[in-house]
This record gives sequence, C-alpha cells and structure tokens, in this order.
Amino acid sequence: MSSAERVRAAAVKLFATKGFHGTGIRDLAQEAELSSATLYHYMGTKEDLLVEIMTASLRRLIDAVAKATAGSDDPVVRMRTLVALHVLAHAAQPGETRVVDNEVDALSAPARARVVALRDEYEQYWANAIEDGAAANVFHTAQPAVTRLALLEMCSGVARWYSPKGPLKLEDLAAHYAELGLRVLGHPVAVRAHDLRQCLEVVAQVWDLPVQEGF
Repeated sequence: MSSAERVRAAAVKLFATKGFHGTGIRDLAQEAELSSATLYHYMGTKEDLLVEIMTASLRRLIDAVAKATAGSDDPVVRMRTLVALHVLAHAAQPGETRVVDNEVDALSAPARARVVALRDEYEQYWANAIEDGAAANVFHTAQPAVTRLALLEMCSGVARWYSPKGPLKLEDLAAHYAELGLRVLGHPVAVRAHDLRQCLEVVAQVWDLPVQEGF
C-alpha cells in the first residue's frame, strides 16, 4: 500500500470511528505510520481529505446504481436492486459509507453543497422508483419521501453491525432486505439471492472486490 493509500485508509478508519472533529492530524499521522510533516505531502487540509472520501464513495454508489438499473423499466425490479445494492455496498465498505452517512454536517458550506448534490443525485434513483411504482399501482405509500428516507436509514444501518463471520451470507442478507423494502412499499414478493447476482457483480466491479460470499 502506498503512503497516499495509507493516509486515505487511516482517514476512513478514524473518521468512521472517532468522527471528523474527533480526529486530529497527529491521529492520522500515527495511524498512517507517517510523521505529521510528511502527512501534508499526501493531503491538503483535513477537510479536503474528508471531501475526497465522501465524493468518491457517492460517485461509486451513483455509478453502481446506474449500471445495475440500466435498461429496467420495472419499478419493482429497480427498487429491489436499489435496496440490495445499498446493503451490499454498506456491508462491503462500512467505514467509507459510515463517513458519508455521518459526517456531512462537519463540512463547510461550499463543500457540503457539493456532497449533498451528489447524495441527492443518488437518492433520486430511489425517489424515481417509488414514484413510478406508485403510478403503476404496485407501490402504496401515503408519504413517499418519508418512506424513501426510512428505507435508506434501514439499509445504511448494515454498516454498523454486519460481519462476514455471521451466520447469514451477504447475498441472503441483501435478499432479505430487498423483501423488507418491498413490503414497506406494500408489494410483498419473495426475493432470492439468485435474483441479486448482478448487484453482487456490480458492487464487486465498482469497488474492485472479489465476487465471493461476504466479499
């Protein structure tokens, strides 16, 4: 691992566990096994490092959902895919996704605007699927925006507790969450792990991970 990669990995780990404001430059240097002076050679400000982590993660999510839902007009399939992919990404990259989910308020106004714009772009895929499902009378919710936020919160929580050493295979966990998501939208239907093979492949491709159980 290069020095720049060590700095980024250290930032992801510390921002995810201690928070942006709870992480000092000395903490980053110690975790990356560099001197504080050398650290600045591989980063700008601490906020620059946070923004890079957040924007890169969000762009990967956008890229992944664009690939996984391309060519599908079926809102049920798209919603199933969105839920599963979000769960898979948060399980595969818990530190990175926790930073994105938890540290937006730590950003300055200009940086926050850039990150929130990417987050809104990602969440628009969810909003469109729910809207299309409601128009097709396959989804039923009186509060689509609140339902979308509730589903995202539910799926994001996986980053806090999932372990590949647990009793449930990752693909089975994603399938279960996809079923839960569709039930919340009033469309109970069975989802099999086999249905999510494309999601596994897309997440593995976008995050450069091996396609195997639990990544």
